[in-house]
Amino acid sequence: MTSIGILGGTFDPIHLGHTLPVKAVADYLSLTKVLLIPANIPPHKATPNVSAKQRAEMVHLACSTELSFTCDERELKRDGNSYTVDTLKELAESFPQQTLYFIVGLDSLLTFTRWHQYQEILSLCHLIVNTRPNYHLENIDQATITLLKNHQIHNINELKKHKSGGILLLPNMLPTYQDHLHLDISSSEIRQQLAKKQDCQQLLAPSVLSFINKNKLYR
Repeated sequence: MTSIGILGGTFDPIHLGHTLPVKAVADYLSLTKVLLIPANIPPHKATPNVSAKQRAEMVHLACSTELSFTCDERELKRDGNSYTVDTLKELAESFPQQTLYFIVGLDSLLTFTRWHQYQEILSLCHLIVNTRPNYHLENIDQATITLLKNHQIHNINELKKHKSGGILLLPNMLPTYQDHLHLDISSSEIRQQLAKKQDCQQLLAPSVLSFINKNKLYR
């Protein structure tokens, strides 16, 4: 059975802190396809200076060097709020034979029980939790403790026995990729550096940086 990884995000802009860790996860889980899904801007976030079309174009460029990566624009084309559960329902219908692996950072796990219909999310996919610098599992709330007690799976072989419902934590499991998994890069910091005309070539794919410079984005 083939497997599909899913990474959502605003991608404003997409950077190596997105693509390198998800590539490491894709290799580890032997994923045949990874969908990078640019999100609509939630109402509580500030409107970005770049358009949805430009954000999507940067994701397409970032995907162009990885054969397994694809930019999926379904959330940008959907009216109203983009809920993860709705996207996963669509993907489950489009890929009924594939197992879906929804890749998130540890910060997302800490709030996951407050997500819209989070239990239904787990009925549609496995949750793969990537490490993030400065986030830790100490002092997690009771809801997250219960979530992990009911859903955490500790090894990949056990995870692959099930179509959905598992949570796999990745810290210390991918020693070959530790440098990639712990990249401490944020889109907001990149936007600030670009606004100050600071060098960002170590943080962005060359094609993405070229697109930003050509279109004078984040100035």
